Amino acid sequence: MSVKHVAVGLSGGVDSSVAALMLKEAGYEVTGLFMKNWKEESPDGVCTAEEDFSYVRAVAQKLDIPYYTIDFSREYAEKVFAHFVAEYEKGRTPNPDVLCNSEIKFGPFLKFAKGIGADYIATGHYAGVERRDGVCYLLRSADENKDQTYFLNQLTQEQLSPVIFPLQHLKKSEVRKIAAEHGLLSAFRKDSTGICFIGERDFRAFLAQYLPMKKGEIRDLNDRVLGYHDGVFFYTIGQRKGFGLGGVKGAKNDAPFYIVKKDVPRNILYVNQGECPELYSSSLDTENFNYISGEFKDGTRVLVRTRHREPLRPATAYKAGVGVHIEFDNPERAVTPGQYAVLYSGNVCLGGGVIR
Repeated sequence: MSVKHVAVGLSGGVDSSVAALMLKEAGYEVTGLFMKNWKEESPDGVCTAEEDFSYVRAVAQKLDIPYYTIDFSREYAEKVFAHFVAEYEKGRTPNPDVLCNSEIKFGPFLKFAKGIGADYIATGHYAGVERRDGVCYLLRSADENKDQTYFLNQLTQEQLSPVIFPLQHLKKSEVRKIAAEHGLLSAFRKDSTGICFIGERDFRAFLAQYLPMKKGEIRDLNDRVLGYHDGVFFYTIGQRKGFGLGGVKGAKNDAPFYIVKKDVPRNILYVNQGECPELYSSSLDTENFNYISGEFKDGTRVLVRTRHREPLRPATAYKAGVGVHIEFDNPERAVTPGQYAVLYSGNVCLGGGVIR
């Protein structure tokens, strides 16, 4: 049998480095692909992708594999970033990492990989794929704390069919140990955090470059004005700080204030001091639900995750047009429009949709 060729998405981090190492050791012909999705320089004039690429180059040389740099910044701006800004402008809280996977990493990236003759693509995601009777199933990772199926909930059968996730059965600590034992430069590199095009910067200052700041009222649930904010799209449901509310006259105690709802047309934030019923939802609706491995029946018992790393919650799912209606067994806190509700049956990710 001929050796199979796999294109690995190399980011410069330890996870993708070990994924490439494992595939090389398994006998695959491996090619590294480094994606540039965002063009920007740091304040000192250095391209922010250069440091990542230096790690990619070092790992590829260590593993003795060829590598390419591919620029998807135009596609990213059109398919991911434009949607990100538009959603915030509507007062919703989007998740660009989900779109980056479905629209870039498993879109143009996959097309490029096929163009260089790759039989498969692979990434350092903590997830798995199982193929049964011609159907691909997306599986949760062995490391529940690192599981990334939430971010992969919009993938299709066509996108999953050529994918390998080498890290499915590994814990993060094991991945770092493997990298260190093989002398990979990325072994102890800090994990990236936050949205890739924002990084460690102040989120509100970044967003203000694209959305005008517009002062508005902060009110309690009795419509009493407590203060003022910079614009409803800068804030999210459940947020407990960062909206400049302190020393409220007549406050009952020192309990924090939480954002419980947003009136986008009137640019009003509603808050409550401490926990309250308004922070919780007994159900939610999604739009444009993506069924990964086939539709399920009405009344299917599922587990739901409404944010990455949130605990899985038991619920019942019902089809509702192109979306899904979800009834929680117990009310769920801070359900946020624009985020994704992702459904599971045991270890299998069934798919997800944007919370409406």
